[in-house]
Amino acid sequence: MARTSSPRVAGKRKERRGVTINLRATPAWRALVDHAASLVEKTRTDFIIEATRRQAEDVLLDRRDFVLEARRFRAFEEMLANPPMPNDELKKLMAAKAPWRTT
Repeated sequence: MARTSSPRVAGKRKERRGVTINLRATPAWRALVDHAASLVEKTRTDFIIEATRRQAEDVLLDRRDFVLEARRFRAFEEMLANPPMPNDELKKLMAAKAPWRTT
């Protein structure tokens, strides 16, 4: 079984969890998760939450779709090919926390 971690990680306090998610699994699946979690020194819960969050983000990001008329699409392609030089506003935007990030 994975070891229990303290409530502090890398100097930060973990977010308090208040919602329960129940699931059923086979003993083999549980053993697999426990083994993998122990290798990265995480609890089973932390391991499952992290893996699930990562997969959820990937699914949501893959489903983002937008449609542009031809003229605007060419302008979009031009911006991708010639990105702006870093400035204070761009640095601030890139440093902003993604809305789905909890830590």
